[in-house]
Amino acid sequence: MEKKYTVKQLAGIAGVSIRTLHLYDSMGLLSPLVRSEANYRLYGTKELLRLQQILFYRELDIPLKEIALLLDDPDFDELQSLKAHREMLISKKERFLILLATIDKTIDSLKNKTMLKPEELYEGLSTEKAAAYKKEAIKKYGEEVVDKAQSHLQNLKKNELQKLVEEQKELAVQLYQYKNQSPMSNTVQLLIRRHYENTRKLWGTGEAKDTQAEAYKGLGLLYLNDERFTLVNNVYDEEFARFLSQAMEYFSDNNL
Repeated sequence: MEKKYTVKQLAGIAGVSIRTLHLYDSMGLLSPLVRSEANYRLYGTKELLRLQQILFYRELDIPLKEIALLLDDPDFDELQSLKAHREMLISKKERFLILLATIDKTIDSLKNKTMLKPEELYEGLSTEKAAAYKKEAIKKYGEEVVDKAQSHLQNLKKNELQKLVEEQKELAVQLYQYKNQSPMSNTVQLLIRRHYENTRKLWGTGEAKDTQAEAYKGLGLLYLNDERFTLVNNVYDEEFARFLSQAMEYFSDNNL
């Protein structure tokens, strides 16, 4: 016989409040397996797994209404979703390990009154590569567009820029798990909407009236021809590039 958990028991196990579980129930996001005549809620294994998914998505700051749409989508695959969460956590773990190593080396250098090499203090592109990429971008988009985007990025605080970049990486990992599904599915298009909004923030045009539909569609076409834009865990996947480009084109044509 399946074990059942009361609201209080589930709240204690999951580390959430009883009020939160009541909210999820009222929204239809997490309904109990059994509801007695006295309105006592009992949750089973299926509900526990769904709550886990909800909490994973909350870690990514996805709104509750969007989580409901994702989980209730007929194309939703629990195993694929868990794999995506796992990849995201591994990516974060690797980044935190690098940051910890950098902090330790910096502390050690300050204690010993020595200076680290610049490449040990900072992670990123070399000056030569950065200049080459800028030249390439100017050729494709024009100097005015590139200068405006660069000025916007330079004015962002380091933690703000890092958050946007990490969000873009996490979205790529999540989208990669759905590359064998239709790029027009609700689940994929919800993720693409977040990708579009984050891309606009990186462009510095998040508040502009112009939706930049053609520019976003063009970015998708660029993914087909430049593997740097669709690396997932440092691996290029041509099939994923096509999937992502098609999903972005569909979003641009139907939502912008």
